[in-house]
Amino acid sequence: MVRALAFFLVLVLVGLFALLNWDAFSALTPLNLGLTTVQAPLGLIMLGLVAFLCVLFTVWVVTMQASSLMEARRQTRELQAQRDLADRAEASRFTELRSELMARLDRMQSDSRIAIEQSSNALAAQVGELEDRLVRERLLGPPSV
Repeated sequence: MVRALAFFLVLVLVGLFALLNWDAFSALTPLNLGLTTVQAPLGLIMLGLVAFLCVLFTVWVVTMQASSLMEARRQTRELQAQRDLADRAEASRFTELRSELMARLDRMQSDSRIAIEQSSNALAAQVGELEDRLVRERLLGPPSV
């Protein structure tokens, strides 16, 4: 922004200088072109050359900025594509982790259910043995020692 203001200030100063010295700028001067000599206003030719260079410089700057902007947009699109790819990969990892955790939970529930069934069967067997002893003791009497 500072460069643009400085460039604009220089252009204004050149324009002001040309306006203040317009008579000198428009005075005819013999100009040697190598093969021939012509009468032309040297100041206006130089002013036209400065204007042409300013336009050329402005076109060059606009072209550079446009190419930089297009490159930035291309990189932004590439970064967004990479970000989307990373998000999808992360989502698939979460899905895989969830599936694995659910499978482990199912195995643990199954193992717990089997352990509970075995414990209840063992407990039922022990209760059955105790009932048999009680029935035998009632029928036969207490064991003699």
